Amino acid sequence: MEQYKQEFIHFMVDSDVLKFGEFTLKSGRKSPFFMNAGAYVTGSQLKRLGEYYAKAIHDRYGDDFDVLFGPAYKGIPLSVVTAIAYSELYGKEVRYCSDRKEEKDHGADKGSFLGSSLRDGDRVIMIEDVTTSGKSMEETVPKVRGAADVTIVGLIVSLDRMEVGKGGAKCALDEIRELYGFDTAAIVTMEEVVECLYNKEYNGKVIIDDTLKAAIDTYYETYGAK
Repeated sequence: MEQYKQEFIHFMVDSDVLKFGEFTLKSGRKSPFFMNAGAYVTGSQLKRLGEYYAKAIHDRYGDDFDVLFGPAYKGIPLSVVTAIAYSELYGKEVRYCSDRKEEKDHGADKGSFLGSSLRDGDRVIMIEDVTTSGKSMEETVPKVRGAADVTIVGLIVSLDRMEVGKGGAKCALDEIRELYGFDTAAIVTMEEVVECLYNKEYNGKVIIDDTLKAAIDTYYETYGAK
């Protein structure tokens, strides 16, 4: 596992973004773990988060893209901090763009988008926190493709939960790849999280012990992508 991935897993835990226990997801599933990117709230956290996204994007896609698109609402700060980090780490200026939940009908920036407008020929990378079912892409992809003649290079999320999407067989990221025809990737997978934390002491305690590991295994027996 790359060093930055291990650091990112510890960073999620330290930031109280990745939690373990019992949680009811939007899908109704009862999960022994939960990731909430909304818990990144300080300047230093957001700076580091942007750097991890930038490193993962650079590793996966290189520099051949123009725009980072972050779906509202959580994707808005993600696209902003990652664009800043990309400039600082790799010296490349990329634009950010996000959609609005409600279209603005007045002012110089009226319309359906925040940040940069999308232009014909743009190569776009979508950026989200986590994808469980892939439902958000149903709204976002048509918006992006309808705004200009763009190429969506890929989607990157922070955590691949590695569970089945709406189709009930493949993981959400694989479903998105097949349905929309662009690449999908994550900074880390849940498998890597378990590998990093299971029965290993971090900050004086074992975060994933045998009991929690058994609960995660049971969850994946039901919802894990085959």
